[in-house]
Amino acid sequence: MKILIAGGGIGGLVYALAAKRSGFDFTVFEKDMTTARGEGRARGPIQLSSSGLNLLQSIDKDVTSAIIEASNLTSDAPNGIADGLTGQCPAKRKGIPVSKMICRVELQRILLNAVGEDNVMNKSKVVDFVSDSNKVTVFLENGEQYEGDVLVGADGLRSVVRSKLFGPNNEPKNSKYVCYTGVQECLPAYLPSSGYKFFLGYNKYLLAVDIGKGRMQWYALVKNPPNCAGYKKMLLERYGDWCKEVTGMISRTEEETIIRRPIYDIDMMNTWGKGRVVLLGDAAHAMQPYLGQGSTMAIEDCYWLMVELQNVAKRHTVSGIPLHQLTLAFRRYEDRRKFRVTTIHTICRLIGDVGSHYKTYLFDTGPLQLFNVVSAAVSVKDPVSVITMKLFQLALPTIVDWVIANPEP
Repeated sequence: MKILIAGGGIGGLVYALAAKRSGFDFTVFEKDMTTARGEGRARGPIQLSSSGLNLLQSIDKDVTSAIIEASNLTSDAPNGIADGLTGQCPAKRKGIPVSKMICRVELQRILLNAVGEDNVMNKSKVVDFVSDSNKVTVFLENGEQYEGDVLVGADGLRSVVRSKLFGPNNEPKNSKYVCYTGVQECLPAYLPSSGYKFFLGYNKYLLAVDIGKGRMQWYALVKNPPNCAGYKKMLLERYGDWCKEVTGMISRTEEETIIRRPIYDIDMMNTWGKGRVVLLGDAAHAMQPYLGQGSTMAIEDCYWLMVELQNVAKRHTVSGIPLHQLTLAFRRYEDRRKFRVTTIHTICRLIGDVGSHYKTYLFDTGPLQLFNVVSAAVSVKDPVSVITMKLFQLALPTIVDWVIANPEP
């Protein structure tokens, strides 16, 4: 099987690694490999949840071990999620890797080395393709074209493959939040006690991450900020009444190091594949960043799509792979992934909406006070909502467990 992969980000490289370990012929087409090679401006750390690391182990144990080892370069402080009642980490309880924070450049470097740079074509953006019953042909921006059995669209939020496959109806949606991020040198007293710390407020959030070597990276998410040049001044005005821990982080950051990035996602689609072409990762279901699940969802996609293509290849070892067999494989892949991805995608959007209704007093007596206040507010008019809220309260630990430490396979 010859697999063509559009996109050399995390999803594209993990899928290429899966294809390599499966013995498939493959080529990755990437428009710009500067991130993987450590060039350009740093984009900061990235979270890999336990479920993604667990499936990545099934693809390549050595690469997963290298990633887990390298994650210590990002932060030596503890990270992850624990159950509030028991204090236990769901990943440790299930015997799978604990969620890790790792530098994005370091992660892509490890994946690129494992895949092999000879298998990745740089400055090779896929701009079009033609799929028929026998093959798929991709056309690059530089005029070159290549043929294969399958085209995997792993080209991110603004996927050209998705647009060509399903038309313009699935364009990115603006969340109205903009992320400003900066890196600062820190004295130990200013570093968070854990690897990352999340501050919640009205129409704004701030995430602080220890990225190692005495450095702190923060992400300030602001709803409907003005389009101005002085990011630092604007942020100090927006966060001016917040605690000194937050205002100090912004104050100690040099203006020229602050990067602005609007937050987008896409609406969930009914199908991710057509003909000999299929999507994964952000190209299929880009989500808002509040749970740090984007890369994990891409890794999970890679594993289950490869399982389906391996099964197809076993049945057609000599002759070409029939189109109807690929169609069935893509449907099984979608069926396996759709509920989980849709649930997490929805939660991320809901978290984004929370900031529009946040009030400090809701959390004065602990997180569960939120449920009590909402229940009291709707108890007279809508008893069904009260029952639903209570059920959600009871189910919350299980939901968190399922999101972070889904044990499959």
